Amino acid sequence: MTTDERRRGSVWRDLVVSHSVILGKMEADLRTTTGLTLGQYDVLLRLHEAPGNTIRMGDLAELVLVTTSGVTRVVDRLVEAGLAERVRPENDRRVVTVSMTPAGKKTLRKASAIHTRGIAEYFSDLIETEELPVLERFFSRLAAHHTNQGGACDAHVEQLSITPTNR
Repeated sequence: MTTDERRRGSVWRDLVVSHSVILGKMEADLRTTTGLTLGQYDVLLRLHEAPGNTIRMGDLAELVLVTTSGVTRVVDRLVEAGLAERVRPENDRRVVTVSMTPAGKKTLRKASAIHTRGIAEYFSDLIETEELPVLERFFSRLAAHHTNQGGACDAHVEQLSITPTNR
């Protein structure tokens, strides 16, 4: 194994460990302050971004970062907590939509502040100014490579938001 191969392996391990630790901290922060998991936050964020804060269940399953069966469980918990509701449109009773409730909007606002703070504290504040262009080029290329080739990382080619913009 060459020195470059060892270094690349080390970078990969550091990325995987950092990712796991950071997501664990962010989830703990969300759970402590709002009771939400990262998956629930993601669903509320998608509902916020959808026209009328409502989206078809099938479309939601394609957008979120959990599995199709997982999104059903996440929505079940959000409905139980009063943060979302399922609706069957009168014009097509086969379709199930999910809508965010006023309580869901309030919780999302609080969660977004926690999430944004976590991104800064656990990640972006640690990037040195001179590192930013290199990281930006690398992660942009990495995302483009995996989304354009339709691989396992294809979470939609559109840019994913991190926090709601319309409060």
